[in-house]
Amino acid sequence: MKKFSKAEWSWIFYDWAQGGFSIVIVTAILPIYFKSVAHQAGLANSTATAYWGYANSLSTLLISLMAPLLGALADYRPNKKRMFVGFSVIGMLFTLLMNFTGTDQWFMLLVLYALGSIGYAGANIFYDGFLVDVAEPDRMDRVSSFGFGIGYIGMVIPFLIVMILQLTSGFGMLDSLGIVHVGFWLTAIWWVVFSIPFYRNVHQVHSLPPVKHQWRESWQRVIKTIGTIWQNKPIMWFLVAYFFYIDGVDTIFKVATSFGVDLGLTTTQLMLMLLMVQLVAIPCTLGYSWLAHRFGTNRAILLAISVYIVIAIYGLMMHSVTDFFILGFLVGTSQGGIQALSRSYFAKLVPAEAANEYFGFYNIFGRFSAIFGPLLFGIVTQVFHNSQLGIASLAILFIIGGGLFLHGTFKVRA
Repeated sequence: MKKFSKAEWSWIFYDWAQGGFSIVIVTAILPIYFKSVAHQAGLANSTATAYWGYANSLSTLLISLMAPLLGALADYRPNKKRMFVGFSVIGMLFTLLMNFTGTDQWFMLLVLYALGSIGYAGANIFYDGFLVDVAEPDRMDRVSSFGFGIGYIGMVIPFLIVMILQLTSGFGMLDSLGIVHVGFWLTAIWWVVFSIPFYRNVHQVHSLPPVKHQWRESWQRVIKTIGTIWQNKPIMWFLVAYFFYIDGVDTIFKVATSFGVDLGLTTTQLMLMLLMVQLVAIPCTLGYSWLAHRFGTNRAILLAISVYIVIAIYGLMMHSVTDFFILGFLVGTSQGGIQALSRSYFAKLVPAEAANEYFGFYNIFGRFSAIFGPLLFGIVTQVFHNSQLGIASLAILFIIGGGLFLHGTFKVRA
């Protein structure tokens, strides 16, 4: 099989660069630190967990509303590269600023996290769109899957550093607050350094002809594309299905640590579980690439959705640390595969010259849907004072998404 080009490797390694944010900030350190700060301020555990869900919903709402227009603007060269750099820098900056919040400023911590998440998610709109610029359609599954696979390795290394500091904290190296700040600094610096190959080697290949009034033309194209998507049944069915199932995937990822805290797991146990998830995800994500090549991308995605239905239902029956590690193992088997193949599946459906606009809708369906998953989790958890019911309620998202995707596969074979 043909080796990856410099552009493909540079694109792949951005997943490595941003991995620190998704594991250290979103999943590992910040949720635990936030709950500690919130507890000191007098908030109940269930209330703090709900606020964490609401912050994720708000940041997702804001980037989702902007995604289609940003994508349409990015189809005019050289906007895509500039906007990618701009949003990634926003994410890096607000990650750094988290170091300067006080131990009683839980609200400011949520604000900085929401802004950093907007930068992170905004950059990914254009990162996903660059897939059509670096890879041919027959290589997209492999390149996309390797991106997620390498990304998990990029998550593991900074996470291991933080975990080692945590495990050795009893020897007087750093206290808990010092470990938190190391995590924030490490995430931002890791993100900056390993984004450089992308900044240097990835360029926009496919674009639309230049126009005089880009904002006006972009709005008009967004409106027109809405009609085009409605008429293009393969794209429409996929996006609606994706809306539901990726909502569940993102929600489980974002609330996993808070869920573990509510079940009584220690910080060390949570970190060990998260490390296991990343290590399991590396080979399994690449395995999904093989499954897609051997049996078809659509069947591989349906398998991953089925695994997530089991995960959500299993969450209701958890009673021990062992149960939590089993759930984490199941997440690791399919988390990267479902995201990587969804991205490449969609990239093969859309016209390359307008890929960014279409990926704007891909992101609005994916990101906007992620408002409702954390919201559903937060409301169910807060009303019933039981985060296990919150996790179990997400099963309906996978069942609906899987049914719609199965229907959509009769419209297209990718």
